[in-house]
Amino acid sequence: MSAPVFLNALRAFEASARHQSFSAAASELNVTPAAVGQLVRSLEEWLGVALFHRGVGGRARLVLTDVAARALPDIQAGFDRLNLGFERLKEGSPVGVLTVTVSPAFAAKWLLPRLDGFQHAWPDTDVRLDTSLKLADFATQGIDIGVRYGAGHWPGLEAEKLMEEEVFPVCSPKFLERHPRLRKPDDLNGLTLIDDLSVDRQAGFVTWDAWLEDVSKKPMKARASLKINNSAAVLQAAIDGHGVALARSVLARDDLTSGRLIRLFPTIARPSELAYYIVYRSECADLPRLVAFRQWLLDEASRSENSG
Repeated sequence: MSAPVFLNALRAFEASARHQSFSAAASELNVTPAAVGQLVRSLEEWLGVALFHRGVGGRARLVLTDVAARALPDIQAGFDRLNLGFERLKEGSPVGVLTVTVSPAFAAKWLLPRLDGFQHAWPDTDVRLDTSLKLADFATQGIDIGVRYGAGHWPGLEAEKLMEEEVFPVCSPKFLERHPRLRKPDDLNGLTLIDDLSVDRQAGFVTWDAWLEDVSKKPMKARASLKINNSAAVLQAAIDGHGVALARSVLARDDLTSGRLIRLFPTIARPSELAYYIVYRSECADLPRLVAFRQWLLDEASRSENSG
């Protein structure tokens, strides 16, 4: 078996093992399921061992054999090192792609409005955004750098604090006009409160119930609520006058500056236990494009804090 075919067969095996499906592996590798199956079979024939127990149905049609399961971590680590070596070869090139993972809300409310600055400074670097609430696997998905919201601990990644934040209620100017007596937390009784479901199960996230318990002097009555699983959409619902949102300061900053939102009860400060962190693999820390983007993020965060 020639070296290129050998590597392609290993890639097909690794993707099939990870997805437990030839079809899903084919989608990732941009080939047909038949091609993936043939590559895996050719690898099995060359090795003289079976790599999968093939089922006839269900979600997991491919189950690794014992020998394949033992070998898979080493093969995945090998591809990780090959990808890193390829990045090293590209270090001297003025062009390239930087893959950045962020949440959809952070992309919409903070990163995208500022990204022109990085692209102007690094015109030969193409930025590819991977936006998802799911945690990306940096090695297998080819992620260079990201920004994550949490307590600062993610296995296998370096985490550098980018921005802290606080949480506070916000509403639109028109909503406040309709409710002019909205001067203290107890005045929220009976109003629609917009719940952010995107991260409310994460330890340390400040929910409406937690915030009200902290600041209200008396029990709140049953409240109407609008539940949304996207932080940017939560703010947009408040901008559109659908209720009062519990905003996170980093995401809401531009809307507050523009006047689209108004901060209620500004003397009440509730810091969040969570923060935004720049994350990357330690072995990639000195890649030029990563270094440039990391510094740009830190500079933008500093400017944003100072302007706020």
